[in-house]
Amino acid sequence: MKPLMLNPIGKIRIGREGMRIEVEQKYTPALKELDGFSHLQVLWWFDGCDNASARNTLETEKPYKKGPDTLGIFATRSPYRPNPIGLSTARILAIDEENGIIQLAYLDAHEGSPVLDLKPYTPSLDRVEIPHVPEWCAHWPQSLEESASFDWSNEFRWSDE
Repeated sequence: MKPLMLNPIGKIRIGREGMRIEVEQKYTPALKELDGFSHLQVLWWFDGCDNASARNTLETEKPYKKGPDTLGIFATRSPYRPNPIGLSTARILAIDEENGIIQLAYLDAHEGSPVLDLKPYTPSLDRVEIPHVPEWCAHWPQSLEESASFDWSNEFRWSDE
């Protein structure tokens, strides 16, 4: 088996200008014609959670207030997993193709997190018309847009609870 090699294509930046992806100059040609898409799927590295303990976390105790007492890590969106890869869908606000800057409405990543890849969101491949989820999370919003106004604080158990 060949060794796995990842080549980050850029970084997440959060500042006065909002949230953006800064794509490394050598990858800017790959942005050509991306500006016609409204949303982007961002594969990024949970670099703040990349340690032996996090990579060996296979179950977690009640991360959701209304969820089961124990969940397998693949049934969560937790950053603690065998490979700390984040997958987020974000609304594109603007693209500066020449300088490799993609302005986003929001992304659940941290400042400086490495970006592994970008894929355009396409409903024909990425949208599931009638998804099924467990009962404990069936009341969650049905879209990214609805999630913005949802009170997520009522859903997660924080470590001090």
